Amino acid sequence: MTDSKRAPHRNIAIEGPIGVGKTTLAKMLARYYRARTVLEEFADNPFLRDFYADRSQVAFQTQVYFLVTRFKQQEALRQQELFSQALVSDYLFAKDRIFAYLNLSDAELQLYDRIYDLLQPRVLAPDLVVYLQARTEVLLRRVKRRGRPMESGIDAAYLDSLARGYNQCFFHYQETPLLVIETSDIDFEHDPDKYRLLVNHIDEVRAGTRYIVPQE
Repeated sequence: MTDSKRAPHRNIAIEGPIGVGKTTLAKMLARYYRARTVLEEFADNPFLRDFYADRSQVAFQTQVYFLVTRFKQQEALRQQELFSQALVSDYLFAKDRIFAYLNLSDAELQLYDRIYDLLQPRVLAPDLVVYLQARTEVLLRRVKRRGRPMESGIDAAYLDSLARGYNQCFFHYQETPLLVIETSDIDFEHDPDKYRLLVNHIDEVRAGTRYIVPQE
């Protein structure tokens, strides 16, 4: 699928747990829709390596760093006349809370929520969220395949908890139109038919939640 077209939404966010394929899909859609790609800046987090080694020791520092970094990136986009060009992002600002509730203690969550509540109203909501799901064993396989050294300590239990947190979040999500796709048996990068199906749904959805489980 090499052609391109104007984006049907000005601000599309791709979401899903670690290893599900957010960044790959965001880049593909940005090329197709002639949009700007906005990627999460995770590699600069100075606490991330220690977090994966022992989450209990630096979870709060890791989470607040991500929260502030994501906010600064979104604020910069807002100031750069967001709607002069369509955007495709590989994260949704609100997803930060999923990780916070999974990794922080009750006392840390109270402080985190106060910071989050100050920042969130200043973040522009996307026009569409594409939520990618996959089975835990698939996520683990994809994480290992991409071979990031700092992710070598991620185990199936953590990914399973994270996937359940995502499912709970998006089961109740109503802020924007939502497209939910089960991707365990899909490789959008190498399956043009499935990718075309996805693009068709993105072009069509305008409100509510739509669930897609592509068939073989």
